[in-house]
Amino acid sequence: MQISMTLPKGYGQKASTSGKRSFEDWWRTVPEDLRSKSRKGDEGNKPLLNQVNYVLLHLHLAGKHDAKPSHEELKDWLHSGQVDVLRMNTAKK
Repeated sequence: MQISMTLPKGYGQKASTSGKRSFEDWWRTVPEDLRSKSRKGDEGNKPLLNQVNYVLLHLHLAGKHDAKPSHEELKDWLHSGQVDVLRMNTAKK
């Protein structure tokens, strides 16, 4: 009898290259003021989903819907580990 463990779909996979932008590619298109506000004091760590949501909300409120990433891109960033959902510890200063 063989027992196997099921991990979430896409867990641990590298970022897909099927036309989706990486987080860094998209981040470079975000206005500098939004980038600095959302990540202020946390630049040494991997981005958090909450920080991405902050930027998405402000882009939405400004009517810049074309600047927002697609659902597939967001899912890819989370599944590939480009963006963290939760941080257990911070980078050393």
